[in-house]
Amino acid sequence: MPDQPNAAPPPATAAPGPGPGSDDRLDPALIRLSVTVMLGAIMVILDTTIVSVAIHALGNEFHTSLSTISWVSTGYLLALAVVIPLAGWSVERFGATRMWNISLALFVAGSALCGVAWSAEALIAFRILQGLGGGMIMPICMTVLAQAAGPRRMGRVMSIIGVPTLIAPVLGPVVGGLIVDHLSWRWIFYVNVPIGVLALFLSWRVLPRDDRGSAHHRLDLPGLALISPGLAALVYGLSEAGNGGGFGAAKVEVSIGLGLALLAGFVGYALRRDGALLDLRLFRDRTFSMAGLTTFAIGAMLFGAMFLLPLYYQIARGQSASDAGLLMAPQGLGAMIAMTIAGRVVDRRGARSVVPLGMALALLGTLPFTQVDAHTNEALLALSLFVRGLGFGAAMMPAMTAAYATLEPAAVPRATTTLNILQRVGGSLATALVAVELQHAIASRLPGVGGGEGALAESAGVQLPGSVADKVAEAFGTTYWWIIALTAVGFVASLFLPGRPADPAADGPANRQPQIPRPEPAGVE
Repeated sequence: MPDQPNAAPPPATAAPGPGPGSDDRLDPALIRLSVTVMLGAIMVILDTTIVSVAIHALGNEFHTSLSTISWVSTGYLLALAVVIPLAGWSVERFGATRMWNISLALFVAGSALCGVAWSAEALIAFRILQGLGGGMIMPICMTVLAQAAGPRRMGRVMSIIGVPTLIAPVLGPVVGGLIVDHLSWRWIFYVNVPIGVLALFLSWRVLPRDDRGSAHHRLDLPGLALISPGLAALVYGLSEAGNGGGFGAAKVEVSIGLGLALLAGFVGYALRRDGALLDLRLFRDRTFSMAGLTTFAIGAMLFGAMFLLPLYYQIARGQSASDAGLLMAPQGLGAMIAMTIAGRVVDRRGARSVVPLGMALALLGTLPFTQVDAHTNEALLALSLFVRGLGFGAAMMPAMTAAYATLEPAAVPRATTTLNILQRVGGSLATALVAVELQHAIASRLPGVGGGEGALAESAGVQLPGSVADKVAEAFGTTYWWIIALTAVGFVASLFLPGRPADPAADGPANRQPQIPRPEPAGVE
């Protein structure tokens, strides 16, 4: 597979300066460029959390089941995962600025269409369009910044966009809840349009013009034809299991079987071919395999819980969307705190000293949600979310960066692409799984309520009768055991990550790696 654009470019592409020492300064032109690409990146980061608190309102609006409306999240995540491998090829083929504008325009168009969606199916289709644009925005953002800043200034440039990236998990659910309660769910999508138009205007004024693309840079079409429909069929089968018939339904069995067959075909194809869409031969390295499994589990337990949390507050406790958003804020605060500390600790003590602790904290913070009822103390839940945020904030980036420890420098860009895809695929599979399990759990306790269209639609902001609310809350508690299981998988895998970093004087792959932008913390979106 060709190198992806996440690697730092040669010094010749760095932004010019007035003299030899200028490479150390953040000149006004570089700051303007950083702010410009930050506008596009922040939209993608906010769009996941801002939508999470609207899932219940969307199910109410379109009178559809939980497993169907969950595709508003799973379809978006799948689209993000599918286009990440295309980012490197498209930048090499057409240029970074041109692809930035195309991706941004797709995202803005998808946002506007989501706002006018007339059915659940239309909304899901437009969310996929959003994801196709949004999936390339972050990798291209890293490329543009790396080319302009060069290795010596990349850390300081990343700090400029790092602050809003960390604040987004806190503000996203709060802003989303306020919009849903006081305007309309449609405005959680419309809000992207003026920001995107401004970003496109600034891009035209600030970003450098592209040179001609490289026509010889070929795309792995057979690999794309296997992995994309394979993932879609697998997640579709999981989602449809909640719409009557369960996993024994013919269309569910066919869809899941087809998805597994296509993915198995891709594995066999990728292991034999040089330049495959994803370099699966990286998994022959034990450290990368364990880091990849940990990253997959983190994406699964994060996005799966993000689907459940707002629904629990809104359905079982009768909270409004804005209240649910505020009640989720402690998780984002915990992640902010942990992410600012974890990187420095890992540099000194190694990933194995941090990631297992983070996964253990995530387990500890999730356990109380397996025992919830309709009246569980809110302070206890807020504390649990804070601890959970500390956990995945401490584990996420160290787990991804640990994957590079034993790789040759040339493999780093391919590894970055693979890790980001694993995280998003984990999130999409987990979201589909917990949606189905929650629907079944509610249906088994309240026959005729949990499985039908528009189930519990009238409960938004309304306290259910005591016995009904307790049964619904119990269904959420049962579903949270799946999050516990996914987190436990990540914890076990994290025990095999590298320990103390190697001596800098040693001549090993980890010490020969080029300086690269860190992979984006997609799970904190």
